[in-house]
Amino acid sequence: MTAPDESLDLARVAGQAAADKLAQEIIGLDVSELVVITDIFLVASGDSERQVSAIVDGVEEALLKERRRKPLRREGERDARWVLLDYGDIVVHVQHAEDRAFYALERLWRDAPVVDLQIDEAETE
Repeated sequence: MTAPDESLDLARVAGQAAADKLAQEIIGLDVSELVVITDIFLVASGDSERQVSAIVDGVEEALLKERRRKPLRREGERDARWVLLDYGDIVVHVQHAEDRAFYALERLWRDAPVVDLQIDEAETE
């Protein structure tokens, strides 16, 4: 069993929004068979606190505008080193590049299949 289509759609919208804000190493992990609280972890990183904040703002704006979804919970905004946006179906992790290397979520969740986010690189310019 894989993540539902609605979760995949949300992850793709969020992934494209992150790419539009020049996020790096954007990856979606299908954790639907590993945890019960969500279907997909979307992980992205930025080089500075300002960029992390811009990525988070871009993801929130896109999901509100395109899918009418607001995060159920938001954590880490004050420091902007690792911001978590919980949408229920997906959880978006935007990390400062240094923190991402240290915490290595991809390694922690290596048993989770990678989701094809279908990010359009042409839109990121």
